Amino acid sequence: MRSADALPQVAEPEPRWQALIAVLAIAGLNFALPAYMRVGPLWLLPAVILALLVPTVMSHRVGWHRATAVFGALVTTVLTGAMLVSLAFLIRGLPSHKESPTELLLSAGSLWFTNVLVFALWYWRLDAGGPHGREARPGHERGAFLFPQMTMLPEIKAAAGDTHWSPHFVDYLFLAFNTSTAFSPTDTPVLMRWAKVLMMTQSAISLAVLAILAARAVNML
Repeated sequence: MRSADALPQVAEPEPRWQALIAVLAIAGLNFALPAYMRVGPLWLLPAVILALLVPTVMSHRVGWHRATAVFGALVTTVLTGAMLVSLAFLIRGLPSHKESPTELLLSAGSLWFTNVLVFALWYWRLDAGGPHGREARPGHERGAFLFPQMTMLPEIKAAAGDTHWSPHFVDYLFLAFNTSTAFSPTDTPVLMRWAKVLMMTQSAISLAVLAILAARAVNML
């Protein structure tokens, strides 16, 4: 009898290395922030992320998919909390003019890219049961986001050689990037309420960074 966590045979397992690079990039962007915007010392966030990534990768390799999902969610939660605290510190420090215009722009840019990567990780992890849940099905027909490939006729998919299409991290990264730049989805409508709440939150953070912080820095030049 097959265990509940057993992974069915799939033609092309969804790659995890793209999400791993995004996590490491967020940890790297933390180094671009001034000391008063960081949560703890410079080494703290990378150390916590590394401590959570090790069991995440190991549990995935041995096939403990539920444990992988829990550790992965913890990693994304820590990154989200650190981003929100840094944003609050930046807003609080604006009246005191702790940063030069150039440093302010660098900090705002770091938070903006962090915002894109963090929410791309959330969309990738939550949509349709996450990467493991999507792998358990031959094609992506249901989810919180209506990707253009989901609306294609079967014969068109067959002609394109992509009958069992399923979104990867890059697709969610594209969605998150559009949300932070256009403040709305572009080619991918949102179907579920939890996804709408996440996209509204991401747009609000992006608006705060771009319209308030970066705009003030430009005016100070």
